This record gives sequence, C-alpha cells and structure tokens, in this order.
Amino acid sequence: MSSESLAEMTVGHTLPELAIEITPKLIVGGAIASRDYQNVHHDKDAAQALGSPDIFMNILTTNGLVGRYITDWAGQNARVQKIAIRLGAPNFPGDTMRLQGEVSAVDSAAGRVELSIRGVNRIGDHVTATAVVEFPHRAHK
Repeated sequence: MSSESLAEMTVGHTLPELAIEITPKLIVGGAIASRDYQNVHHDKDAAQALGSPDIFMNILTTNGLVGRYITDWAGQNARVQKIAIRLGAPNFPGDTMRLQGEVSAVDSAAGRVELSIRGVNRIGDHVTATAVVEFPHRAHK
C-alpha cells in the first residue's frame, strides 16, 4: 500500500497511474496463458476478416492486469476480495493502457477499501472496474 495506513485512507485517495504498453507478445501470451485460443487474439488476418484492425486483448488478460494494478498498490499482504470489470474499447498492439484508480469507500473497522479503476487507451476506456481489498488486521489498527 502507499505510505499511508488504512486509518489515514480517505474516499477520493488516488492510486498511482500504471502505464502498460500493449504489445502483440502481451496479447498472444495472455490469451495462451488463459487458454483462450480464439483466433482474434493471435491471428491478425482472422481478426481483420471479422472487422477488427488487428488482434486484441482478451478479457482474462485485462482482468489479470487490473489485479496486478491493485496488488502492486495494496502490497503482498492485502487480499483482493472482489473484482468486477466491464470492457469497453479494445486494446490493440501499439496502444498504451493507463490504469488509474481511486478509493471510493473505506471500512476501517473491517479493514477494507473499495476501489474504482479505469484503464484508458487511445480510443477511450478499455476497462472500468470496482474492487474490494482487505488489509491484514495489523494494517488498520
């Protein structure tokens, strides 16, 4: 977590931005790792035949990147209780997705925060998400 303790965390606190370069290797590797062999995630010709300008990132890779963003901020002792994502504009090779977030609710007694997250690329919002993160008991005393 940032240098602030959970007791000091307030609604509106912003998380540091994380810029992720979207490469063909990231798109294809994420699809393979998540066993998503849909051709639009690895075959440019097939993606173009379906009207897409190029291959594009799958939802499972996006979900993993949102999870990484949260845990990079929250630290290794935090527990992600829930992530809910909604996809928007596709992530294509050559894009940069900028993940941004802020604290939308704090429950100090339970040691939890709710986050609102956006991942933006050159087209618009690639992903919008909410997440609930629980911090170890000692972190919110």
